[in-house]
Amino acid sequence: MTREQLEHAIRAACAVSGDSELLIFGSQAILGTYPEAPENLRTSIEVDVQAKNLPENTDLIDGSLGELSRFHATHGFYVHGLVIDSAVLPAGWEKRTVPVASAQTKGNVGHCLEAHDLAASKLVANREKDRVFVTTLLLEKLIDSGTLISRVSALPVDVERIASISGWVTLIASEVE
Repeated sequence: MTREQLEHAIRAACAVSGDSELLIFGSQAILGTYPEAPENLRTSIEVDVQAKNLPENTDLIDGSLGELSRFHATHGFYVHGLVIDSAVLPAGWEKRTVPVASAQTKGNVGHCLEAHDLAASKLVANREKDRVFVTTLLLEKLIDSGTLISRVSALPVDVERIASISGWVTLIASEVE
């Protein structure tokens, strides 16, 4: 996915949902902080979004712009309408989102998770692709391991899980430095 495709997704999802703002929280939220993110961080063909002010309209996004839709077939990517509650996020993430708005978004705004919040959320999911994603962020020096550990500490998970994730971050950071 490219930043231009993200902007197109914002414009289309806002038109479908009737909302002028979205929350963007999947891996492609990285394009908010890093519009020219390395290609290996932009391999997903989906962007996870929720209508910010009209969350009840999020299903409309998935129905119109989701996987196997005409939009997907036409543009080669799709917009996954999903409630943000499906992600585990660090406390205070709402204050750190990165707004994406341009002439291409037609006055609409996509509020992308900040890179450290995104990484912490990915590590809770603990899938191989998520660990590779976070390792790449650390390797490319797009995130700081200390800040990431601080965000991990703010996750609403048990202390054992926080310790496990923090240990992993410390280990990977020592290997990529």
